[in-house]
Parts: sequence; structure tokens; C-alpha cells
Amino acid sequence: MKGLILSGGRGTRLYPLTYTRAKQLIPVANKPVLFRVIEAIRDAGITDIGIVVGETADEIEAAVGHGERWEVQITYVHQDEPLGLAHAVKVSQDYLENEPFVMFLGDNVLQGGIVELVQQFRASDWNSQIVLTRVEHPEQYGVAELNGEGRVVRLVEKPKEPPSDLALVGIYMFDPHIYQAVAEIRPSWRGELEITDAIQWLVEHDYKVFPYIHRGWWIDTGAPAAMLEANSLVLEELVPSVKGYVDRDSEVDTRVTVEEGAEVINSVVRGPTIIGQRSRIVNAYVGPFTSIYHDVVVENSEIERSIVLENSTIRDIPARIQDSLIGRDVTLSRSPIKPKAFKMNLGDYSQVGIL
Repeated sequence: MKGLILSGGRGTRLYPLTYTRAKQLIPVANKPVLFRVIEAIRDAGITDIGIVVGETADEIEAAVGHGERWEVQITYVHQDEPLGLAHAVKVSQDYLENEPFVMFLGDNVLQGGIVELVQQFRASDWNSQIVLTRVEHPEQYGVAELNGEGRVVRLVEKPKEPPSDLALVGIYMFDPHIYQAVAEIRPSWRGELEITDAIQWLVEHDYKVFPYIHRGWWIDTGAPAAMLEANSLVLEELVPSVKGYVDRDSEVDTRVTVEEGAEVINSVVRGPTIIGQRSRIVNAYVGPFTSIYHDVVVENSEIERSIVLENSTIRDIPARIQDSLIGRDVTLSRSPIKPKAFKMNLGDYSQVGIL
């Protein structure tokens, strides 16, 4: 059995961060989301993993390599255009070699992993298994309708009147019959080959499509608010440890992780929070649900429920930073130049809130 991770999207909902970084490599609790997906597949006993890549292929390949750090074998499948999830299956057929496989969207974070899901599928004669979860607004998702026996009978994409509250999560199991389904469907109005249409084809042709109803949390990290929510949820699951330096004048509670080489000096850090390698927190407050990545400086400032990426500096900010995504190599400081004013150089699609 093989794994297939889809990492070819452009990540437009996370602009401007994804102008310069693949969305799957943005860290949640200081670990890139894509790494978490690889680990979830490996923990389910699958060591042969394909990653579908597009415009950000070079960056993803440089970060992931051939999989040695996870003791898996990584193969890259190039998708010239993001023409739908079913199209990703189509271009991966030579790699998959008619083996059953699990397909996992590379920007999804799922509580508890997929061990049970894979075990169920391996022990069954099913042709497909899809992961579903109950949501408050099913009209915003692909929705599955089940019959009295709990079998999938219909899939509807963003219905005005949802037949259930069971939304499709970005994890799917398939046997080789999916290739015929992909070959039979036509592009949607978006010009894409939709995986929901391919699964619906399987249902209509009496193949066995069964649901796996996920009971824990699931986050699609494709938007800023979702990324912050995923970060908060994963931070709550971390086992805290302090491997860096915390001076006697600092208050660091028991839910804080301080990674190797990091320093906390005359500061208050409240968890769940993680301070990355070689980062320095000086005369500062770092509040709950914050991830400070590697080589970051936070000095004379306050920050809470935020993600700060590597090599950034936050210094002498008079107001608390909250609910923010701060990218790589950012310098955020208070300027001594008069007259007092906000002076900014902002990229396309930037969002700034000023009080």
C-alpha cells in the first residue's frame, strides 16, 4: 500500500505568506504541516509515499528530501497545473502502480492520525473509503449522504440544502478502480477533475464506498484563521519540555516548550506555547497559543495567539500583537524617526489592522 500527498496548490488564501513559501511548509507548533502529514502516513505503516508537486516543487523537495529523516521513501510526481484532486490521481497512476493507496491533502491537520482508517481499509474488500466529519455549516463543504446501512449513496458539493452534516475531510482511500472513475468523469465548471465526481462514479457503478466518521478535530489550514486554530489545537497536544535557557527573572509556566538554544530573559511566557531553536525572548510577554519559530527575536513587546516564522524580529512594539501570522525575515519595530506615523512597505494582498 502506498501514500499520496497532494502539495501542488498555490495557496492563494494565505497570501502574502505563500508568495514566498509553499503553504504546506508553514509550521504549526513549529513543525511544517507537510511533515505532520508524512508522519501520519508513516505511523500507519506506509513507507512508500508520493508527493504531488507543482509550482513550489523546488522548495518542497529541498525541505523534504528523499524521506530519510522519517525512514520512508519519497517520490515526487509533477503536476503542471492544479487541475483538481482527481487530476492529481491521474498523473500519479504510473507511480501508484495499481496498488491501493491513501490520499492525503498536504495542508490538512487531523487529530489522532490515520492508523485506524488504514487498518480498516486493509482488512476490507472495499473499493474506497472516505473520511467524514460533522460540521456546523455543511453547505460550505462537499457533503456525503449515507443510507440506513451507513454506506455512501451520494456526494454533493457545497449544497444549498445539505442532505447531512457530514463533510468530506481531505483524506481518501482507493483501490485501482479509481483510475477508471477518473477516466470517465469530465471537468467541472471550474475546469477541474473533481475527486467528488470520481467517488460519485464509483457509487453509481456499485463499487463499495464506505465512510469513516472522524470523531476528533480536523483543520484545513488553507486560510489564516484556520492556520491559527490548527496551531492552537496542536499546541494543546504537545508534551512540554524546556531544553533552552530560562533565567531566574522569567516566568515560564508548565505548558511551555523552549527548544534547544532558545533563551528566555526577564520575560513572561504562558502556554500552550513553543519557543523555537536559537530564538530570544527578552523583556517580553508571549501569551498562550503562540508559536515562535527558529532564530526569532521578541524584545520589549507582547504577542499572543500568533505564529512567527524564522529569522524575524519584533522589537519595541507598544501594543500587544494578537491573532497574527508573521512571515520570514520580518522586522517589526518602533521607529524613532519623527513625526510619529505608520510607515509601511506592504506586498500585494497584505492585511493590516491598526487600532
